Amino acid sequence: MSSHVKEVPLLIGGQWVTESEVPQGTILNPADGRPLAQVPLCGPAQVDRAVAAAKAAYPTWSQVPPVERARYLFRYRALLDQHFEAIARLIATEHGKTVADARGSLRRGLEVVEFACGIPTLLMGQALENIARDIDGSLIRQPLGVVAGITPFNFPAMIPLWMIPLAIASGNTFVLKPSPRVPLTAVRLLELLQEAGLPDGVVNLVHGDKPAVDAILAHPDIKAVSFVGSSPVARYVYETGAAHGKRVQALGGAKNFLTVMPDADLEKTVHGVIESAFGSGGQRCLAASVVLAVGSVGDKLVDRLVTVAREYAVGDGLAEATRMGPLNSPAGRDRVVEYIDRGLRAGAKLVLDGRDPAIMGRAGGCYVAPTIFDYVPPESDLARDEIFGPLLSVIRVKDLEEAIAVVNASRYGNTSSIFTRDGLAARTYVSRVDAGMMGVNVGVAGPMAFFSFGGHKESFFGDLRVHGMDGVRFYTSVKSVTTRWF
Repeated sequence: MSSHVKEVPLLIGGQWVTESEVPQGTILNPADGRPLAQVPLCGPAQVDRAVAAAKAAYPTWSQVPPVERARYLFRYRALLDQHFEAIARLIATEHGKTVADARGSLRRGLEVVEFACGIPTLLMGQALENIARDIDGSLIRQPLGVVAGITPFNFPAMIPLWMIPLAIASGNTFVLKPSPRVPLTAVRLLELLQEAGLPDGVVNLVHGDKPAVDAILAHPDIKAVSFVGSSPVARYVYETGAAHGKRVQALGGAKNFLTVMPDADLEKTVHGVIESAFGSGGQRCLAASVVLAVGSVGDKLVDRLVTVAREYAVGDGLAEATRMGPLNSPAGRDRVVEYIDRGLRAGAKLVLDGRDPAIMGRAGGCYVAPTIFDYVPPESDLARDEIFGPLLSVIRVKDLEEAIAVVNASRYGNTSSIFTRDGLAARTYVSRVDAGMMGVNVGVAGPMAFFSFGGHKESFFGDLRVHGMDGVRFYTSVKSVTTRWF
């Protein structure tokens, strides 16, 4: 199937099917506003069929030895590599991010596939001889059953690849519901799983919005749900899924603070901040949203940020010269513009205005250029709200203590970084900031696949985070065995 498909299919029990009788949504190319495809907005009936297919496949799949399950993923990894560039361009087409950003996010997804290929080691339990006289004890890990993933628009490949490889390598079967704004990449990922030889029904695909989500959360045969999205929806998914007896990991929104100390390497810091704030159009949960300029660093830092950001080429993400593509939707674009207006009303100083008529006026495109505010009040909406776009706020603080206080006052706690040459300052910041992922001289402090990914406070709802060993634990249940032989 090519990226020019007119009607996005579902995958149920190994068969690609269309659902013309349900309401349809239109996927728009964010670069020019032209329609890409029609996506079915499924409801309980389609979810139930997908779950039934996954449930039917589970007894056989769960008994496939882990070493054999890993071999499917080895083949899948090779296919993803073979089709890497085409997938990256498909991501850029339906999301709007640049091909370079798409390549980077796809590589991070491939790393989880590689991690999951080690599942025979990752699933190992524990054993102890003679826990009492002539009695042995052991602990084993077993799959849960049917599990589901609900993924957002901002990473059409990476986040499904956070979930599917570990879930199926652990012996579960899977139902994926991607964002209806970016379903084409999900279709391609599952086509390649089929090409890798994965048995029918092990992974299934449905589309839709809230009715499909509610059907997943309430379905009695789904044992666990993994979700990534905004904090209000993450809370809803967590509370609703848990109320239906499911294991849930729900990753929410963010307001990420980068603290820049006076001794920081200015040029490397500026490029780290810019890539974090404006990469992928600022539409990622690890994007820098606020810079805390400590002491004397403020003026020279802001001057360099504006100079470098102004050079960003904004346009169609498929063009190799583009540094930042459009936002994914007109609503996302309008939200950023509204926050620029709010910032001006709050008295912040607009030092780089992304409301460029030459960009905003591109035919049908959802464009906002990099935008920077200085002297942002810590209590303002710019400093508190998740904006999810290319808008960077600078807050001036007098010292490290004030910076830590501002960060910890946020209701979010996804990630935070400090830029400094001072080891004690870095150690203090990492220890005392209340966030789940920390960085030192790193603009995007995203952990590798073998570490776990997740935030604190309203950025995460649940106990076990995604990928790493937390991911293995999330998709398995432990069973303790006590053995005596006569």
